Amino acid sequence: MIRMVVFRGRPREVRMKEILTKIGRTAKWAIVGAIKGTGATAESIVSAAKDVLMTTVEGVAEVVVAAERAAGQIVAGAVEAASDAGGDIGVAIKSAVKGVVKGASEVGADVGKTAVAAVEGATKAAGDIGADTAKALESATTGAIEAAEEIGTDAAEAVRNVLKTTVKGKEG
Repeated sequence: MIRMVVFRGRPREVRMKEILTKIGRTAKWAIVGAIKGTGATAESIVSAAKDVLMTTVEGVAEVVVAAERAAGQIVAGAVEAASDAGGDIGVAIKSAVKGVVKGASEVGADVGKTAVAAVEGATKAAGDIGADTAKALESATTGAIEAAEEIGTDAAEAVRNVLKTTVKGKEG
């Protein structure tokens, strides 16, 4: 017997998809605001992405799962924001990935798994808008590794290792 959790009349996986879509839109608008308000400085995008992740997982019992699931959506929102605002997609990707990895660390989530989710979200979103996915992959892995290095030696090593074994097409 298959048992399905229903929330507000919709299956849980449908409801989760709707929530993640809202997270992506929220990230997009936060990053559009950062781009327009500051002229797209990388640090403002890092801050916006980090804030969206931390707000998303605040009060959630399963912080690790929430951070991983939100990371890809937040980075996708950054890609769309940069595309819509005419910003540099590579800078947006690198900065957003950096922000979500730092945010994951601050809320106690697994930075390696969050980095993988963010990198995968970046390459998928770049492909969706017709951008160069190889460049997106490079920008995303660079952002993840830089964030991990700022967190500490153990985090940097963990992120490099997980990206080498999980993400296809680039070694850290």
